[in-house]
Amino acid sequence: MKLYGIPNCGTVKKARVWLDEHGVAYEFIDFKKQPITESLLSEWLKQIGWQKLLKKTGPTWGQLPEAVKSSIKDDASALPLLLEKPNVIKRPVLVRNGKVLATGFSGREGNAPVEYENLLARSLTPPLSRQRAREQTNNND
Repeated sequence: MKLYGIPNCGTVKKARVWLDEHGVAYEFIDFKKQPITESLLSEWLKQIGWQKLLKKTGPTWGQLPEAVKSSIKDDASALPLLLEKPNVIKRPVLVRNGKVLATGFSGREGNAPVEYENLLARSLTPPLSRQRAREQTNNND
């Protein structure tokens, strides 16, 4: 599992504490030191769309000219801004096997929001093998 963000971001800190306390192994990628590539951002945009990836509540967004803000209407128009100003990416971005599981972390006092816990629980639950599933089906007959 990979967690993308900025180490001094309070939201990222909360997510890291929660993951650590729950024994979830992850690799932290500081996108200030390892800039996010256009291809990775494009993939995230395909998966979750610009509305879930763009953070409009921070100071970076607030300082943008109105013309720039109003020009963001779709994934294609958001991509250059996300590349140029990674602080407008909603942090953290939790990824497993290339799939975005969650963006942001709004837990209070070390607890994750229900949606985050559900995504994480689902991602950590290994699927039954086909053989094991067949055995269970046969045993129930």
